[in-house]
Amino acid sequence: MLLISGFYIALTALLLLALAYMVVRLRLKHKIGLLDGGEKTIAVAMRAQANALETALPVLLLLMVAELNGAYAAFLHVCGIGFLLSRVLHAWGFNQAAGGMHFGRYYGTLLTWIVLLALIVRVLWLSVGGMLGG
Repeated sequence: MLLISGFYIALTALLLLALAYMVVRLRLKHKIGLLDGGEKTIAVAMRAQANALETALPVLLLLMVAELNGAYAAFLHVCGIGFLLSRVLHAWGFNQAAGGMHFGRYYGTLLTWIVLLALIVRVLWLSVGGMLGG
């Protein structure tokens, strides 16, 4: 069973739902049904949502594979919490700076990359070790 990764997948889905709600709310406010209609606040909210989704797929897949291959629960929780924190920081910073530079965007991106790299290394380690019989 994928209890730990399932937990973080569900929390990430809630975050994605919140980001989607922000886009819909702005579209209703500006009466724009498709794309951003040239409204920068909508474009920024759309990119924050899309960026979260783009990073969620590889991170959550790697989290699942790591769990299936026996990674320690503490490692999985650190990665899951780190990823959620990174995406909240990034979305907040991205929206606050209207797509410009902001410490939340910078550190959110950095933390996402650290989590992604940690998961890549751990999954490769577990996979190669398993293939070599160790």
